[in-house]
Amino acid sequence: MPSLRSRALSVAMAVVGRRRRSASAQAVRDRVAAAARRPASHLPPRRLGRVADISRTFVGAWPVYDVSPLGVEPSAQVLYVHGGDYVGELERRHWELVRTLVTRARARVVVPAYVLAPRGTADRTVPVATDLLSGLIAGGGDGGTVLIGDSAGAGLALAAAQRLRDRDVEQPSRIVLLSPWLDVTMSHPDQAVIEAADPVLSRAGLLEAGRLYAGTLAVEDPLVSPLRGTFGGLAPLTVFSGTRDLLATDGRELVRRARAEGVEVEFHEAAGLPHGYPLLPVPEGRAARDRIVELVRSAADL
Repeated sequence: MPSLRSRALSVAMAVVGRRRRSASAQAVRDRVAAAARRPASHLPPRRLGRVADISRTFVGAWPVYDVSPLGVEPSAQVLYVHGGDYVGELERRHWELVRTLVTRARARVVVPAYVLAPRGTADRTVPVATDLLSGLIAGGGDGGTVLIGDSAGAGLALAAAQRLRDRDVEQPSRIVLLSPWLDVTMSHPDQAVIEAADPVLSRAGLLEAGRLYAGTLAVEDPLVSPLRGTFGGLAPLTVFSGTRDLLATDGRELVRRARAEGVEVEFHEAAGLPHGYPLLPVPEGRAARDRIVELVRSAADL
């Protein structure tokens, strides 16, 4: 049974119309057009600077933030790839996770503000993310490197890890995926039932966002939909999902297939929780973040 706070938050999400942002293909196109007229800020909140050293560099057209604990040598490093349907910018909830990783896991967190769709398509975005991940692993020193992605960012993260494996390059210490969106075709038969209970997502909007991200590639291409790729040879996986998440099907299918291909998988499925619950201010979200902190700390000991 989900906590009272998480149930109340799910109701609030429905009431304020969080789902309307991706309720239809037109809603997504309107969102993209509005962002083109007035781009959202991806800057970290000022208060993060009270607990972390923050610097910014550029990898091609990508601003990349480097966030480290103040006055302490980081024990591990994280590449964090944010969600947002591939069309949404970094938000406060993403930076709150970064803050948690910096302060509690004593991690250096690298956060790319990748180019969003439709300018940022999979054929351009995945190679840059792969090179960034490869560089972090190569320069990581004694501490491990954990790859974390949420929602669309989890899809980009997994595609980068698959591409890294195909290059015969070292994998990260662990891959952590939060409410992952891994198949933009939105074709799983169980999604029609789950959609009715999901307070956040809708298939029509995600189909359009996925189409924009695919660009000239087929939506079934593993660069776009990494669930349609292979998993053997990947780093150990940890997956978090909620049963009121339209994308729960992606997490379940990944766990099943990755285990079948010999990958070590840790799976957390929270009953009654919505999409992105590990980032929410609810007891189940805090428990998920506690486990993520443990995983990052353990990477430092590998």
